[in-house]
Amino acid sequence: MKTLHLVCAAALLAGPAAALAHGSLPHERTAAATPLGEQKPWGIAGEAEPALRTVTLDMGDDMRFTPAHISVRLGETVRLRVANKGQAMHEIVLGTPASLDAHARLMQRFPAMEHAEPHMAHVAPGHAGDLVWTFNRAGRFDFACLIPGHYQAGMRGTITVTP
Repeated sequence: MKTLHLVCAAALLAGPAAALAHGSLPHERTAAATPLGEQKPWGIAGEAEPALRTVTLDMGDDMRFTPAHISVRLGETVRLRVANKGQAMHEIVLGTPASLDAHARLMQRFPAMEHAEPHMAHVAPGHAGDLVWTFNRAGRFDFACLIPGHYQAGMRGTITVTP
């Protein structure tokens, strides 16, 4: 526990984004996590009830998402169901190329830190998780597995949000 506090303190000294790294435990929402309604450049967390569409993304130990590209309509709330078909822990994190690159660098430095944000889902082998997101900004955004080594191996995809 003392080691975890030291790692957390080091991450906080490195800047607020450093607190986004995580370990191998499932993510749980905490009071310190991003509020459900915080606007991000790639959208805002959604509620499950208005999600009229579910898109299943398979994650595998080949370090790929299937499909690797999805399209959504501006304003659409989508349930992204991420199914881990592999033997290793995988996750999905939504973001921009810059935010995912920064988060991936932090994961290399602090691989054991935990975090819980509405724009990510951490999924154990053989399990599935849901992420509900409202895409209220048009553009091209990314998703990736930021577990150290996975992003670097190409485990990423794109989301196109069209009017």
